[in-house]
Amino acid sequence: GTWTTVWTDGLTSLDRYKGRCYHIEPVAGEETQFIAYVAYPLDLFEEGSVTNMFTSIVGNVFGFKALRALRLEDLRIPTAYTKTFQGPP
Repeated sequence: GTWTTVWTDGLTSLDRYKGRCYHIEPVAGEETQFIAYVAYPLDLFEEGSVTNMFTSIVGNVFGFKALRALRLEDLRIPTAYTKTFQGPP
């Protein structure tokens, strides 16, 4: 399964693939609500795969049991990554 430890786990540092929360803003008038800005390294995503990108971001983050509610409000995709998709520029 996904959480099974195998001997190759020690060969790669996972720190380089972690999402990083680089800014947190309180929501005006809401004591327990915040807007968090999270960045992920491009190496984490398969080139040209919207499915892989959304599964990694939305599937993993929205699966946190510690969160009572979560909403994706914006997604910024670097130009370098969008150029890996087929179709018009």
